[in-house]
Amino acid sequence: GRTVRGRRVVRSLVLTPTRELAMQIGESFAAYGRHTGMRHAVIYGGVSQRPQEQALQKGVDILVATPGRLLDLMGQGLINLSTVEIFVLDEADRMLDMGFILDIRRIIEKLPAQRQTLMFSATMPSEIVRLSGTLLRDPVRIQIAAVSAPAEDVDHRLYYVEKTSKAELLKALLADEEIKNALVFTRTRHGADRVERILSRSGVRVEAIHGDKSQGAREKALSAFKKGTIRVLVATDIAARGLDIVDLSHVVNYDLPNEPEAYVHRIGRTGRAGASGIAISFCSFEERPLLADIERLMSKHLTVVTDHPFASPAKPAPPTVFHTGRTPSKPRPFMIPVDAAFLSAGRTFAGPPPARVSRHAENEARPTSGPGGRKSSHREQYSSRGRSRR
Repeated sequence: GRTVRGRRVVRSLVLTPTRELAMQIGESFAAYGRHTGMRHAVIYGGVSQRPQEQALQKGVDILVATPGRLLDLMGQGLINLSTVEIFVLDEADRMLDMGFILDIRRIIEKLPAQRQTLMFSATMPSEIVRLSGTLLRDPVRIQIAAVSAPAEDVDHRLYYVEKTSKAELLKALLADEEIKNALVFTRTRHGADRVERILSRSGVRVEAIHGDKSQGAREKALSAFKKGTIRVLVATDIAARGLDIVDLSHVVNYDLPNEPEAYVHRIGRTGRAGASGIAISFCSFEERPLLADIERLMSKHLTVVTDHPFASPAKPAPPTVFHTGRTPSKPRPFMIPVDAAFLSAGRTFAGPPPARVSRHAENEARPTSGPGGRKSSHREQYSSRGRSRR
């Protein structure tokens, strides 16, 4: 590596939003760079900074860091970024979500003007576009296909349930020994703690991880889950970034995510390497718009499980309409005939009135599952695999 006065200096800086992701990137560098002679260090908050100081004092070529701890050590004069040649901003959209934008700008001010900058983002909202305009000069944009296709061997099951009954439904499902282990996602830290308390009182071996937990507690919980000491791990999306869990049988979306891409990321932790997996999603009445966004992203209807004791009394949502850019060969059961739209506006046409769609047909349009989650034969065009979308 490059040295100044006989000491290695930081040539590459990788900035990432979470501790778990920083650790995972560090592990990757350790594996891929084993024979390169390059030295790296990983720094993040929530743990003692002394070991990190010692690693920096030895000199590093590649520094992986979270914004908060990096700024702390910079403020103490322990890190000099004037020699950085390559700057990588990872998970840029998540950085914005977590409120790191001002920290990022403070860090960038300390970088040399002559450098290569790489920015990675799963989504490209307008805020990210504006950020890229300030960070990058004449950038080359590389865009891969959107994350919309989960593993083929994942069985998607949907439970309509009232918000107040979700905990009882989860306990009932966990009584089934089919669920070897489960990663349960909640939308908030408070929600994760609440689910952990409820399951723990019911005798379920469970831990929760989120941003309010110490790094040591999070690592301990994850280790116990991987070893099988605990059966259920409850997590928020941010805390779960970078988690790599082998042989995960079930993912449970206790709360549907606000962003549909997050659904694909969540369930991508099961059904890996050819193994089968099951993704269970709870949907309250308020979450139906989120469900529609998820189904449109994947161009697939989730299979509805109707035979559970906590079914919502509300009428099932009509199937999500996929905008494929072509006209369906025949009307879907839930679609209003074109004539009906004109008639409702007070216009008349010669000939018989349009046929009305029965509520029964509308309710049957979604795929359903029988006992044990087995798929029924209702309306094959809405199967979970989407084999025939007319």
